[in-house]
Amino acid sequence: MTAWPIAELLPHAGEMVLLDAVLEHGPEHAVCSRRVPASGLFHDADGTLPAWMGVELMAQAIAAWAGCQAREAGEPVRLGFLLGTRHYTCNVAAFAPGSELRIEARRDFHDDGGMGVFACRIEAPGVLAEARLTVFSPPDASALFQSPATEP
Repeated sequence: MTAWPIAELLPHAGEMVLLDAVLEHGPEHAVCSRRVPASGLFHDADGTLPAWMGVELMAQAIAAWAGCQAREAGEPVRLGFLLGTRHYTCNVAAFAPGSELRIEARRDFHDDGGMGVFACRIEAPGVLAEARLTVFSPPDASALFQSPATEP
């Protein structure tokens, strides 16, 4: 477990925080947990969490890894963007309420400009999801949201 609550590691708030905790982390990986609740913002009427939400769980595990790296360096948590997903596979259509998911993100590539590729997987009894996610965390995300100056 980390010294920081998950909400202090992610640039998310409220119901958008989909992970429960960081179980372990290191320079190249993070392992997070999520107990699937019986209802929630993204749940189907039957209480299940659709398997396509696995991509967001993986992305948040990457964000948690980045948050741990930032906190250890005494820096603020930075905004990041999911650019793409390759080869997402999941052997179930949905994650059942009460399932204890283990979400792992392992860094394959990361450069100084903020681009990264992570191999991710979600495991639980009878559940396996895998994908490679491409992410971008610019050194100054606020510059992306500024309007360009226009000439009169």
